[in-house]
Amino acid sequence: MTTQPPGDGGPARRRPSRRQLGRAFALGLVLTTAVMTTGTAATAASPGPGTPDFGPNVTIFDPSTPVSEIKATLDAAHTTQVDNEMGTKRHAYLFKPGTYGTAENPLHIKVGYYTEIAGLGASPTDVVINGKVEVYNRCLADGGTNNCLALVNFWRTLSNLSINVNAAGQSGCRASANFWAVSQAVSMRRLNVSGGNLSLMDYCTAGPQYASGGFIADSKLPSVTNGSQQQWLTRNSEVAGWSNGVWNQVFSGVVGAPDDAVFPNPPYTTVDTTPVSREKPYMFADAQGRYNVRVPAARKNTRGISWADGMTPGRTLPIADFFVARPSDSVKAINNQLARGKHLLLTPGVYDIARSIEVKRPDTVVLGLGHATLTAVNGSAPLDVADVPGVVIAGVTVDAGLEESPVLLRVGKNHGKGKNHGRRPSPADNPTTLSDVYFRVGGPHVGKADIALEVNSDNVLIDHIWVWRGDHGVEGFTDTERWNTNIGRNGAVINGDHVTATGLFVEHFQQYNTVWNGDDGTTILYQNELPYDPPTQADWMNGGVEGWAGYKVGNRVNTHTLYGGGVYVFNQNNPAIHTENGFEVPETPGVKLHHIMTVNLSAGTIDHVVNGVGDPADTTRIGAPVQVVEYPAP
Repeated sequence: MTTQPPGDGGPARRRPSRRQLGRAFALGLVLTTAVMTTGTAATAASPGPGTPDFGPNVTIFDPSTPVSEIKATLDAAHTTQVDNEMGTKRHAYLFKPGTYGTAENPLHIKVGYYTEIAGLGASPTDVVINGKVEVYNRCLADGGTNNCLALVNFWRTLSNLSINVNAAGQSGCRASANFWAVSQAVSMRRLNVSGGNLSLMDYCTAGPQYASGGFIADSKLPSVTNGSQQQWLTRNSEVAGWSNGVWNQVFSGVVGAPDDAVFPNPPYTTVDTTPVSREKPYMFADAQGRYNVRVPAARKNTRGISWADGMTPGRTLPIADFFVARPSDSVKAINNQLARGKHLLLTPGVYDIARSIEVKRPDTVVLGLGHATLTAVNGSAPLDVADVPGVVIAGVTVDAGLEESPVLLRVGKNHGKGKNHGRRPSPADNPTTLSDVYFRVGGPHVGKADIALEVNSDNVLIDHIWVWRGDHGVEGFTDTERWNTNIGRNGAVINGDHVTATGLFVEHFQQYNTVWNGDDGTTILYQNELPYDPPTQADWMNGGVEGWAGYKVGNRVNTHTLYGGGVYVFNQNNPAIHTENGFEVPETPGVKLHHIMTVNLSAGTIDHVVNGVGDPADTTRIGAPVQVVEYPAP
């Protein structure tokens, strides 16, 4: 990565990685191809009748307010959050149904860290922004004139609205597209974009630079310039066109997706229909101004957007059915409300969690706004979900704390080994679902957790998560110190059967990053970086094997499918370290891997892609992936 700016983001630190590769590989590809708030704010007004009290960190806009006032509020927010990578501020900006901006006076929005921009319509077409909603490269050196990239543009959300791209007032390169230059833990959902191109990289700030991973779902999009995005998943959407790709570009259930017949050149993986999907819950205001949460239904073998023929199929919950929590609320109060049958809405902020939030009732919804963050205290497990059907956890970040937690989020009890593991499976047509759930071990502070995510229930759907053991942060450690201080053994451990993951990003853990023990699992896009910081080879040994694979399918698994996977190595602490395999799976016909790769980011070596197959990803081929098209070979 790069130098971190001082301020709320912490002292300046250096972070090279895939985010600092020689750029010729990707860039060659590029070149070819009325305010209403529920709290205090500068433009605050009294909440309207029926408006819930969402606290001071939610701002609700009304289309009658002048564009200049809306823009002033959002510009001030961006100034505060554009460099606030490790800070504690969280905010959601919500737009009531209507139109914002005009052809002559468009609304241009820039989105910083821990910021959610969302429409409050029942359909994405109910809220229209004439203008842009954008993320640009961050310039991290020489007073904001050098080292400009998108590789640490994490933790922000855009959803449930239409963007009529209008660059009036912008000049030169900025007029060429709506820019969304982001990396992990950033989602775009339920969007209707028209009137101009969408670019997933910023080629205007210091020319094209890397971006590193993202997620789009349930969206209707114009021509998309992927450019230097290294890995990306687009699910259940429509695209008018798609250009460029770097390593993993995966499409699932996407109308207009590119053909993948010539993989790896270009590196596209296209799955015609998504085997299991459930769109993320969204809040909306109805015609009477009443607030509700729409909870989409689970679907099988789908393609395209969910709202093409009207409201997304599912159920509507009035906001009165939710306990609207604030960071000052105790876990005891939250659990009492959940036990009484309430759903849980977490307003933006950081919650200290000294005992588990317990989700025990079927079909409970836990919805976070503005990247609401649960931080473990005294070694707690912040979220514990019982073996019940239909629970939805969405829009929540879970942080490890100073004392080691056994797990940060557990779904179902671990009943041990053996046939069926004694689990009580939830029905396949109503899976417990995790959407936009992010985990951090280190980064904003010291973090310790044995496992970040443990899934023991069957039929669970994982729909876009980033599980991150911090490779940089504000703790002030050297890389050697971080290895012994920020403790994280495994990122994701999947013990349940019939689990589906669409968008599984797991990075930097100290043993297997992902362990998949359940049978009949499916992953669509897996992205992994091995840890940067093992001090010696002896610290990075799995018994007599050099290193731990980034993706491990358990030896007893009979069936498993992976579409589009990448494991990257950057052993900056000790470039001599080897990892024997990027992927490790049982050799059985039912376990199939499609379009997988390893990549060297400039230090260390992965000797093989999978099970001894594939050439080394070493420093003779920095940035050039080593691919295996199918494993086992047909």
